[in-house]
Amino acid sequence: MNAVLVLLIGCAILVAGYIFYGGWLAKQWGVDDSKTTPAHELEDGMDYVPAKAPVLMGHHFSSIAGAGPINGPIQAAVFGWVPVVLWVLIGGIFFGAVHDYGALFASIRHKGQTLGEVVAANIGERAKKLFIVFSYLTLVLVVAAFASIVAGTFQATYVDGVLDEAASANNASVAMISILFIIMAIIFGLCVYRRGAPLSVATVVGVIGIVVCLIIGLNFHPIYLSNNVWMWIIGVYILIASVAPVWILLQPRDYLSSFLLYGMMIIAFVGVVGAGITGNNLSMEIPAFTGWVDTISATSLGTMFPALFVTIACGAISGFHSLVGSGTTSKQLDHEKDAKPIAYGGMLIECALALISLCAVGFIWQEYLDGLRTPTTVFATGLSRMVACIPGLAATQPTVQALLVLTVSAFCLTSLDTATRLARYMFQEFWLAPGETYKDVTGFRATLCNPLVATAITVVLGVGLGMTGYGKIWPLFGAANQLLAALALLTVCAWLGNIGRNNKMFYIPMAFMLVVTLTSLFQTITARVKLIAAGAETVDWGTYAQAILGTLLFVLAIVLAIEGCRVIFGGKKKA
Repeated sequence: MNAVLVLLIGCAILVAGYIFYGGWLAKQWGVDDSKTTPAHELEDGMDYVPAKAPVLMGHHFSSIAGAGPINGPIQAAVFGWVPVVLWVLIGGIFFGAVHDYGALFASIRHKGQTLGEVVAANIGERAKKLFIVFSYLTLVLVVAAFASIVAGTFQATYVDGVLDEAASANNASVAMISILFIIMAIIFGLCVYRRGAPLSVATVVGVIGIVVCLIIGLNFHPIYLSNNVWMWIIGVYILIASVAPVWILLQPRDYLSSFLLYGMMIIAFVGVVGAGITGNNLSMEIPAFTGWVDTISATSLGTMFPALFVTIACGAISGFHSLVGSGTTSKQLDHEKDAKPIAYGGMLIECALALISLCAVGFIWQEYLDGLRTPTTVFATGLSRMVACIPGLAATQPTVQALLVLTVSAFCLTSLDTATRLARYMFQEFWLAPGETYKDVTGFRATLCNPLVATAITVVLGVGLGMTGYGKIWPLFGAANQLLAALALLTVCAWLGNIGRNNKMFYIPMAFMLVVTLTSLFQTITARVKLIAAGAETVDWGTYAQAILGTLLFVLAIVLAIEGCRVIFGGKKKA
């Protein structure tokens, strides 16, 4: 299939979905721009801070993007390009974007509180506790993974205890650029929110600053530290960043970071189209369909159902997005009308990035089969070679490849401290009764709900797990993340039904995602139990943890699904 046509037709379908289906949803749900958003009603200069739509779009998109829409499609390409494209387009328009938009809208109508509070108000207090425990544990795993990934992209290489400066140069550049970026974001926040600098002027200066940071970091990078040292530094950073006012770091850093991602997508788009025009990328080498079972990967993904729908998460639907939308984005939304472009539109931009990732792996498919399996490397290699096909740009291939890797790495850090802040919200809300804030409680609950204490507990758990082997239980994350999406769909569906709005567009997505995740969890549980029963040499604590946690998640999903369905279909309405 022609890669250019896949990208252009796919993007056209996504735009049509945004205009028609997204617009229809806004009417069905009663989006009303005359209503005051929580960012204005509860403005506190800390978490509730109104942000202009472009700034908030930058935060939201930077937080949900990361490496997800790149990794998933590249790994799932083993089933063929047709299943990937169909799931990205259908899943993105009718599942993921509905999920993201609904979660954000439900949160702003519940005073900007997380989905845990929406569950409490519309399904029940017991369901809230279960949902928050599940969400918090998932976020701790995200913090562990992203902290480890970021430390890995920063760390120096040592050979027999001696620093290998040449091998460490790229990582040192990434670390230096990230540090400079944080400093620049703080200055940007102070200028815009405390000195009244016009956003347009600050944006132009900020984009120039991004280029300066890149130039400095690529040529001056004196910091060479080990993985463990970086893990400690990252832990301190996210502890501070997650309790700092959003205007001083989170908003400006994510806004500026989004230009890196937009730039990456423009470069990728030019590469795909340019390579197609020059005749170098007329046809993707990926077969249209390879079969129902993965026989290509070194470690097989298994059967296409449910593997395809668990592997491609951020490019189609991801539960993590609902936590971002209902956790940080809803507390900064300036107008209700901004919810559609930020949540629904942001998801569809991720879908476009997923299609670009598919084109990238299609360009170097044979190398992928021969063992080039790291998704970020595949993405950067494929797209940089496409750009190099354009007349006059052949010499840019190494630079473009390095910049693409750098951009992907930068977004892991963005998602990391957003996940930490979200986990803090969840931890606090677990101890609060409906309508309470952490300022209303006393005794041990006041201590546990203190923002610094809640964040410190999260950082210790997340970074500690990242340093001691989160990979042992990471295989559960895909199913857990998609289960979270199913529960978020269930929650928003219940709320819309309670307020008398059309919620039928949620029926198929929530039922499908529940079946997908329960099937995936069942496969994981049975596989681990068989290994334990057989006394396999590969059995360690991770095998037992996956079996136990997988069973708990399976039961949790069943309980919450029953509770939610009683509200949606059984007439058990909450006030």
